[in-house]
Amino acid sequence: MPETTDPSEGLSYETARDELVDVVRRLESGGTTLEESLALWERAELLARTCQTWLDGARQRLDAAVGADADD
Repeated sequence: MPETTDPSEGLSYETARDELVDVVRRLESGGTTLEESLALWERAELLARTCQTWLDGARQRLDAAVGADADD
């Protein structure tokens, strides 16, 4: 049965990024079965989405700060 929660929830940007780098290295090095590769790929997708969410949030905060400064 598939998991209903994202195992990357609650990770900091740095933790998710570091794990993503490790997963990509493992995929690039080869030597894994098709099933292992698919699981790694799925994990990488989740981690990439987590990183993108953090980056999107940071962009929103910066935009809000710049907008607040422009209103002063």
